[in-house]
Amino acid sequence: MFKRSILVVLMISLLLVAVQCAAPTPQVEKVIETVVVTQEVVVTKEVQVEVTPEAVEAGPLAAFGAFATPIEEPWDGVINSALLAAEADGLIEYEYTDDIGYAGDMERVLREVAEQQKPDMIFGDAFGNEEAVRRVAAEYPEIAFVFGSGLSPSEPNVSVFDNWIHEPAYLLGMLAGGLTESNTIGVVGGYPVPEVNRIVNAFVAGAKNVNPDATILVTFINSWFDPAAAKEAALAQIDAGADVLYAERFGVIEAAAENELWAFGNMSDQNELAPENVVSSAVWNMNPTVRYVINQVASGAYTSQDLKDFSMVAKGGASLASFHATEDKLPSDLLDMVREREEQIKAGLFRVDIDEAQPEAVN
Repeated sequence: MFKRSILVVLMISLLLVAVQCAAPTPQVEKVIETVVVTQEVVVTKEVQVEVTPEAVEAGPLAAFGAFATPIEEPWDGVINSALLAAEADGLIEYEYTDDIGYAGDMERVLREVAEQQKPDMIFGDAFGNEEAVRRVAAEYPEIAFVFGSGLSPSEPNVSVFDNWIHEPAYLLGMLAGGLTESNTIGVVGGYPVPEVNRIVNAFVAGAKNVNPDATILVTFINSWFDPAAAKEAALAQIDAGADVLYAERFGVIEAAAENELWAFGNMSDQNELAPENVVSSAVWNMNPTVRYVINQVASGAYTSQDLKDFSMVAKGGASLASFHATEDKLPSDLLDMVREREEQIKAGLFRVDIDEAQPEAVN
C-alpha cells in the first residue's frame, strides 16, 4: 500500500512537470515604461511587455490593412511594416489594400472586407476618411477597428493612434541648426494639421536652440502623397538659400540628393534613399501598438481606446534613426550635444513642447 502511494505521487509529479513544459513560452518585446516620480520629473525604465500566451495560442488572427495612400508613403508604410512583422512571428494572417484615396472608396472597401473576409482586426489611416471608418465600424462591432486619427475613440470598437515623433524631430532640428552654413533650413510638410504642425514646430525649436540666427522656411503641399510637389517645394526652398532640408513628406530627399545637401527623413529610417545625404530620421515604430492590440483581441479584452502612449519615446514608439555612414562627416561636438539631449529626453529630464499651431512660412 505504501509503495502504491509513492508510485501515485511520482506519477502526479511527472504529469505536472509535463504540463509546465508544454505551456507556451511568451514572446517578449522590450519597450520603455514611464514612471512619474513627481510633477516635474519623469523617469523611464526598461520593462518587458509580453506577447501573451492567449495571443500565441489564438494565433494567427486575421488582420487587414486599409490605407488611403500608396504603401510607399512613409506614414502608412510604418503601419504596414509592423503588421508584416507580426505576421512573420505567426501572430496574424495579414492582407492589405492601399491607395484607396479620399473620394468615398474607403467605406466601400471596409464594408466589403468586413462582410466577406470577417477579419479580427482592421488597421489603417482615417485622416480624410473619418466618417466612413466610424460608420462601417458601428455596423461590425465584433471587429477591432484601429485607425490613425486626430479624433477620439468611438465605442465599442474604434481605437485611435497617431505618430508622436516630435521628440526625435526636435533632435533633427538641433542637427540641422548645427549643420547649416547658409543659416537657412527648409521643411516641406503635407497639410498644416495638428499632427504635422507639432513635428515641424519641434524641429524649428531644436534648430533655434542650437542656432538662434537660423531661418526655417516651411512649405505645405496640401497633400499626403505627392512626391513631385514635395520635390518642387524643396527646390524652391533651395533657390531661397536653404542648404539643409527636413522631408516631412516623400519627395524632398530626392531634391536634396540632386543638390548634394543634407537631409532628414521622417516616419522611418530613410537613409537608403540617399545614403550620402540623409543624416538621420525621426522614426515612428508601430510594433508596440500592433502587439498590444493583438494581445487585447486574442484575450477577448479589446475595447475602444486612445493608443497614443504606444507611439511615444517612453514606450519605444519613437526614436532617432542611426546616422549610418554620415556620422564621420558630422561635427563631433554637435553629435555629443544631440546625444546628451536625447538621453535627457529618455530620462524625462527634458520635455519637448507639443505645439500644434500652424507654423509661419518663415520662422
